[in-house]
Amino acid sequence: MKISSKGRYALRLMIDLAVNNTGEYITIKSIAKRQEISEKYLEQIISLLSRAGFVKSTRGSQGGYKLSRDPKEYSVGGILRLTEGSLAPVQCLEEESDDCDRIRTCVTYEVWEKLYDAILEIVDNITLYDLAEKQVEMISNNYQI
Repeated sequence: MKISSKGRYALRLMIDLAVNNTGEYITIKSIAKRQEISEKYLEQIISLLSRAGFVKSTRGSQGGYKLSRDPKEYSVGGILRLTEGSLAPVQCLEEESDDCDRIRTCVTYEVWEKLYDAILEIVDNITLYDLAEKQVEMISNNYQI
């Protein structure tokens, strides 16, 4: 499994919204500048996040985006599943997958299952709040140098 730029950038975008949450809407232009990501690409990603209800938007001169919920209510896994689809390392572990005829005799199935469980244990237990707090800490430490 390899996380695409869409998944990585969606996570960065969501962290940016959490870190810069003042209650005001934040423009894609300002996020793109801080994150050094193309505005066009962020517009595609924010559209997906908006349709899924992860962010709220408003139009106009004061327009932009903000989180729909508290950062503690978003998991890294939820954001990645939205942008990447399944996080399963092999197809036979995907929910939509037809049952594999070899599961009973496949010696590697248990390896893939343990790997998938480990991935989910990590991404589903790290929240957007956790990452935003870490980002703020990293920023403050860099300013103290």
